Amino acid sequence: MRKKPKKQLMVFSGRAHPGLAQEIAALIGTELVPTSAYNFANGEIYVRFEESVRGSDAFVIQSHAAPLNEAIMEHLIMIDALKRASAKRITVVMPFYGYARQDKKHRGREPISARLMADLFKTAGADRLIIVDLHTDQIQGFFDGPVDHLMAQPVLSDYVSAKYGHEDLAVVSPDAGRIKVAEQWSKRLGGVPLAFIHKTRDINQPNQAVANRVVGEVKGRVCILVDDMIDTAGTITKAADALMADGAKDVVIAATHAILSPPAVERLRECSAREVIVTNTLPIDPENEFEGLTILSIAPLISAAIKEVFEDGSVTSLFGGRA
Repeated sequence: MRKKPKKQLMVFSGRAHPGLAQEIAALIGTELVPTSAYNFANGEIYVRFEESVRGSDAFVIQSHAAPLNEAIMEHLIMIDALKRASAKRITVVMPFYGYARQDKKHRGREPISARLMADLFKTAGADRLIIVDLHTDQIQGFFDGPVDHLMAQPVLSDYVSAKYGHEDLAVVSPDAGRIKVAEQWSKRLGGVPLAFIHKTRDINQPNQAVANRVVGEVKGRVCILVDDMIDTAGTITKAADALMADGAKDVVIAATHAILSPPAVERLRECSAREVIVTNTLPIDPENEFEGLTILSIAPLISAAIKEVFEDGSVTSLFGGRA
């Protein structure tokens, strides 16, 4: 007896960033599956889904927000629950991939934690990953399965183009390692000039960098300073100040992931940037919002990718064939 396969899309969310998950589900045209989740007295996490998931195409959304390790563990437990409840395919949606900065060894006896993360999710039962703006592209190769690497650049650059397109612009990378990303930004903004900040970093001190000098012509231009994440904001604010000291007309910071670890908010408030543009891949507490901060939603991009995966379409088509 043959039965025509029936596909059922189900969307699940952890507790780290439910607002984003609800927005994604609404754009897809569905609702989040009711879930019971709580912590035992000793910190152990319990998760149970309140509906049958047998045979479903499951999309499990969890951004690895602080407390990061708890968010990751909850994500893994959700995947394990789906696997043991006979979900047909489990796609892990990570708007922010925890430990992505630990993608290689700088010194002896260090871990490559980004690889460990990929192994953990594969072992838990993930069949596929959907991720937004990895720290480095090579992390895609750490996971033994399909990885859809979404880019927030179209979301950010469209906003920048609409608001600042009439100005004389320059795209600036905060370091030489992200020049390729800055080149893509330049193309989307009509071929504006490129520059980068020459900086040095002490590998023994995390979140510490020195902006030495600006390489490129920025005088009299509105500089779009682009990066993948803002953690303590030390690097990005020093770069903004260096650009202004070099004669830039104004600085606009654009980044995908607003981690905003203390004292990031104070640094961003006090720095010389006109505007700080981020997406909502991570939750931003109301007390961390400030004048000049613009938060753009990443939900339309993620929901479009989920639809393409579910319908066996092309995620690459969302980026003009470049993803």
